[in-house]
Order: sequence, then C-alpha cells, then structure tokens
Amino acid sequence: MPVFIYSGRAAGSRSVNGEIEAKDKQEVIAKLRQKRIVVNEVKAKPRELSVGKFGGKVKVKDLKIFARLFGTMINAGLPIDQCLQILVDQTANKTFRRVIAEVHSAVSGGSSLAEGMAKHKRVFDNLFIHMVEAGETGGVLAMVFARLATYLEKADALVRKVKGAMIYPIVIALVAISATIFLLVKVIPVFAKMFSQLGAELPKPTKFVLALSDVVRQTLLPGLGVLIVVVFLFKRWHRTEKGKLAVDKFLLKTPVIGNVIRKTAVAKFTRTLGVLISSGVPILQGLEITGKTAGNLVIQKAVEKVRKSVSEGKTLTSPLSESGVFPAMVVQLIAVGEQTGRLAEMLGKIADFYDEEVDAAVSAMTALIEPLTIVLMGGVIGGLLVSMYLPMFDMIGAIK
Repeated sequence: MPVFIYSGRAAGSRSVNGEIEAKDKQEVIAKLRQKRIVVNEVKAKPRELSVGKFGGKVKVKDLKIFARLFGTMINAGLPIDQCLQILVDQTANKTFRRVIAEVHSAVSGGSSLAEGMAKHKRVFDNLFIHMVEAGETGGVLAMVFARLATYLEKADALVRKVKGAMIYPIVIALVAISATIFLLVKVIPVFAKMFSQLGAELPKPTKFVLALSDVVRQTLLPGLGVLIVVVFLFKRWHRTEKGKLAVDKFLLKTPVIGNVIRKTAVAKFTRTLGVLISSGVPILQGLEITGKTAGNLVIQKAVEKVRKSVSEGKTLTSPLSESGVFPAMVVQLIAVGEQTGRLAEMLGKIADFYDEEVDAAVSAMTALIEPLTIVLMGGVIGGLLVSMYLPMFDMIGAIK
C-alpha cells in the first residue's frame, strides 16, 4: 500500500509526525483519529531507491548486532524510542542507519515497532517482523530479540559452513579449467609447429590433443558467447517455478551434495519454526513463514502441505511423513513434541542435532571432493603434457 507522511498533535498538545501505510488520505486520517491524533498535514511519501540495490547492503552481521543490542537495552528497561535512537547513533552501516532512523520516525509517530519494520522488508524479513509483532503483543520483546539474535547467529554459521566447504573445490576446478585452456591455446600450438617441421608420424594421443587444441582455438570466442547465452537462459528459466522446482529436485537427489542440502534444510526448518512458536507466533503463521524461508522449493511445497493439513485440524507428523523430504527420526521427534506439549523445545533440539549432522556431512563431502578434484586436474593437465612428449620418446628410441 502507499505510504503517507503526516504531522499532528497528540494528547497534551504534543507534536507528532511519522509515516503510515493506507489506501488514501482519508484512511490515514481515520487511522490517526483512532490513535487520538489531530491531523495537521498528510502527504504521499516520495519514492526512494530500494535498499540493497543502491547505497550499500545490510548484512546478517548487522542484523545480529542490532537484535542483540536491542534485546539488551529493552531488558535494561530503556523505552523503544530511546533504543532506536541509540542504535541510529551507533550503527556504522550507513544504509542500515538510515533504515533504523526511518523506523524510529515511524515509532515516534505512533506506529508499533513491527509496523515500522514492515516498511523495510528488504532488511527485515517476515520472520523478523512477525516475531517482533508477537513480542510486542505478549510483552516479551527482550526475549524475542535475544532469540532472534541467537537464531541469526546459528543460521549464518550454518550457511558459512556449507559455503566454506564449496569454495576450495570450486577454486581448484576453475584453476584446472583455466590451466587446461591455456595449455591448449598457447602451449600445444608451439609443439604442433615443431612436430610439423619434423614430419614424423605422431602417436594417436598426440594427434587427439593437437586436434582438440585446434578446435578450442577456433571456437573459444564463439564458445564463450554461447556459454554466456546458455547461462542467461538458464537463469531466466531458474526464476520460473517450474525451473526452480526441477533444479531443487535435482540437487536433493545428487549423491553427496543432496545429503548436505537435505540436512541443512531440516536444520533451518526446525530452528525457524521452533523460534517462531516459542516467541508466540501462531503455528499456521509460523509454517507459512518457515515455508517461504526454506530456500528450497521442494521443501517449501512440503511445508505448504503441512500447513494445509494443520489448518484442517490434523497433526504435523502425518503430512511431514508423507512428504518424503523429512527423515523418519525427525517426524517421530516432532510427534513426541506435539504429544508432550513441548514442540518448540523439541524443534530446537532437532535443529541442534542437525547442525552437527551438517558439520559431519560437510566434512565428508570435502574429504571426497578435494582428492577427486586434484586427481582430475592432475590427470587432465598431466595427460596433455605426456601426449606432447610421446613423439619425443619415439624419436629418441628411433635414434638409439
């Protein structure tokens, strides 16, 4: 909805100003009257550049510090308005500082903290906003911010583990491909010129490498153009639901990587849902938020089926089991949590267990991929060099 800027007077003739979402000016005035604010002026807020595309980016690290400091200050008894002002003064990230300042302005104008954050969904996602809303409603905002900070720390650590494990093999693969192209384009032609002057019969491996060098040199630039077009078309296809679903299904079925993705998704699902439920967010709303933040469309659709089943009065366990995505142990533990009325606690324990499982799976994946990548790189580059030296060995043998 459009955002309007207003100014007016509250009880005790106190001047107030801020921002509010509404369909039109009449709705703004009606909303403000409900808050006992006499309106002086209402005007549409001019459009601004989107946060994250221009003027910097708000990182998870910034949000972690924000949540931890906010929770500490609220717990110390400081009012929300003062907490926001302190955070504006202390935040180093200029983009985030501007966002906090706008949230502060909205709260000063009579909006709730969740409403102020909801205007900046590029920074505060649905999970963050709904947890803050639940904390405000239940009067446990300090506890909610502490849980948010812990959640962000653990979720970020999980992502960094998986990314860190993939960096080394990707770098090795890129170096191997670059070295192979360099040899075929720059080094092999030197040998080809030398062999053509000798006029000797070349071994089959040498002939194959020379032919491959010719093909690569002739098609390198057109090939790069085709690769760019293929990548562009793949990205467009991947943006569609059908494409993303196909890629996510493929990744889950991949022998080594699929195991890591599945365990990471289970850890994220259980931790997110557990934090939401323990913070007072209704389970249906919690499932909706959890599905949208799953990061894998297969997992998201499975969670949507679970939400539909729960909305019909059924338990979590039967649709989770039918989805085929969640391991039997996870389903059984969730069933125990439902039966004992300690679902949030059980989800947290499952998340902690799967954090350790992800560690083990990442270590196993790294241990398998690293030697395979090195062997492949050595085999390709070594094979190219050996095929170039074979004619020399034959000539040396003939001379003897």
